[in-house]
Amino acid sequence: MQNEIIVAGFGGQGVLLAGGLLAQAAMEQGLHTTWFPAYGAEMRGGTANSTVVVSNDEIGSPLAFHPNALIALNEPSLDKFMPRMIEGSIIIANSSIIPRDREFKIKPIFVPVTDIADKEIKNVKTANFVAVGALIKALELYADANCETGEAPAPQKRRQSSDEEGDNCDLNETKVLTLESAFIACEKAFSAKPEFVEVNKKAIQAGYDYVKAE
Repeated sequence: MQNEIIVAGFGGQGVLLAGGLLAQAAMEQGLHTTWFPAYGAEMRGGTANSTVVVSNDEIGSPLAFHPNALIALNEPSLDKFMPRMIEGSIIIANSSIIPRDREFKIKPIFVPVTDIADKEIKNVKTANFVAVGALIKALELYADANCETGEAPAPQKRRQSSDEEGDNCDLNETKVLTLESAFIACEKAFSAKPEFVEVNKKAIQAGYDYVKAE
């Protein structure tokens, strides 16, 4: 199993932090991972993205040659990275600012991450972690469907989720990032600022629950 994930948005949207959290979550599960950040020339207000590769096996390069998952926090990021995504990719698109009424190469999963962060979490800065939670649930559902059909395109078969029992797949061979590992990663990311742990965990849960409900 290897997932190549791109997180992209404007500088200041927490893109690099979100990518780092995904990489840390992978490490908490004993998976191999790399995190590769890229900054736009303008920094805050410019473009930023990070690439996270997660695999059961050793990783040859931190670059995403066949990206199969994308978090796009704004429309320019969606336009930039959509053409690179392979068939069957999962795309989380921030529908708070990305219009739905257009043609897409791959239909995104629209999640109003900014609105959820603002209205539900009461902290708009947590939008990046809302998107992380949404991606974790989307990967899980995609892998679950492939498990049932016996197919395994990337992202591959599911790992048992945090809110379900039973599993028809071999957990030793196919793993997907879990909500629990994201929570642990969040605790470690904010170990120096513990007052931010619970609000960001709440944001991850909110994104996860939104995709679950939809």
